[in-house]
Amino acid sequence: MAPAASTPAAAAAAVALLVRAAETRAEESHAVIEALVGLEKTMRAEAKADAKLGGATLDALDGAWRLCFTTGTVDTQKKIGKINYFPLKAVQTFDTTTEPMAITNGIYVGDVALVRFFGPFEFNEGTRKLTFDFDEISLLGLRIPLPKGGAAQIGAASGLGSKSNVARAKRELPAFFNWISANEDIATARGGGGGLALWRRDLEAQERMRE
Repeated sequence: MAPAASTPAAAAAAVALLVRAAETRAEESHAVIEALVGLEKTMRAEAKADAKLGGATLDALDGAWRLCFTTGTVDTQKKIGKINYFPLKAVQTFDTTTEPMAITNGIYVGDVALVRFFGPFEFNEGTRKLTFDFDEISLLGLRIPLPKGGAAQIGAASGLGSKSNVARAKRELPAFFNWISANEDIATARGGGGGLALWRRDLEAQERMRE
């Protein structure tokens, strides 16, 4: 179980609503967004008061997470509005036991990954900023290397990523999340494209990750 410091008492109400949203998908979208924004503010203040919060967040982040809710990137919001409850099975994993630490991001049908990205990530415990760079892609199990900036271009073209990541890649800067929180149940973050996101821990995917 994650250290208690990863979810301070001041965040309890927002976290409780977000856990319900992740489990049932029945909470009103505007209430989920308000909880995410409120949690972001609370965790920012808590991080200033508790220097250990970043490390506790990273410890809790280790594992597999299914995307439940997202406002989408700013670019996507301009095109089609806020996405809210995410309709596809998208799972990210974060392995903090490797050197460098490793991230994957995949779209699934059942347990079969249609497309999956692989790469290293770094985590700044002071700012809770997670930077990453996907350097491989797997298409229906066929794993091939990606050129520098290739993942950013695919993400921007498909709507799964932000156009800002393409610009950052051209400047040789990694994509990033500003991590808000993580505990034994849910994780939350603001992406580099400005959107907010909510994940729930996926225990089945986590077991496969450990194999």
